[in-house]
Amino acid sequence: MKIEIWSDVACPWCYIGKRRFEAALAEFPHRDSVEVQWRSYQLDPGLPEHYDGTELDYLSTRKGMAPAQVSQMFQHVAEQARGEGLNYRFDTVVVANSFTAHRLIHLAAAHGKQDAAKERLLSDHFEHGKDIGSREYLTSLGRDLGIDAGELDELFTTDKYAEDVRFDFEEGRALGISGVPFFVIDRKFGLSGAQPSAMFSQALNQAWQEKQPLVMAGTGAPGSEGSKRNDGGAEVCGPDGCAV
Repeated sequence: MKIEIWSDVACPWCYIGKRRFEAALAEFPHRDSVEVQWRSYQLDPGLPEHYDGTELDYLSTRKGMAPAQVSQMFQHVAEQARGEGLNYRFDTVVVANSFTAHRLIHLAAAHGKQDAAKERLLSDHFEHGKDIGSREYLTSLGRDLGIDAGELDELFTTDKYAEDVRFDFEEGRALGISGVPFFVIDRKFGLSGAQPSAMFSQALNQAWQEKQPLVMAGTGAPGSEGSKRNDGGAEVCGPDGCAV
């Protein structure tokens, strides 16, 4: 079963949603058969590489929100984050464009470290005041993940993985995704937002049940030689006639 998660590194609800989803997945009996893929999304693609101002300044000026409203939103989101064991510090958040960070996530995926990269970027952005647009920071993070320095240099000297990130954007638009986090299970089920863990559990179980082939009850098999009965012993009709 494949689960694709569209999210942005600069999205506070995406980190909360990650934790809630992980809690549900940890309890899912078939978790070893689940593949999770992080897909790129940007809340503000037009954001400069570095924004000269605080998160409060950014939202109140660029997004047109009243400062008091922003502060109230920060308090609410931080409280929800604490409930998931996260320590958000909006006063230290560095506002930066996340495009290169998404490219790093794709590079990390090529090394089997996609989730580790996503986790570090979210934590460093919201809990530790790291600059997710900084070459120095992204290079350091990549090295921590065991990625070769030459490959990390390519993120800043070429457009490698840029098309992969843009493809994720296009795929999200094609699916009608207009907000994140957004969870897609086997391209059949979609969950929008940082849902409670119980909702993720329900979706996982439903998707798993619908994915599995029909399991016949009992020991017999309909249509077996000389038989016109089903597994439970009740009469059935087949190509050669009906039970009598």
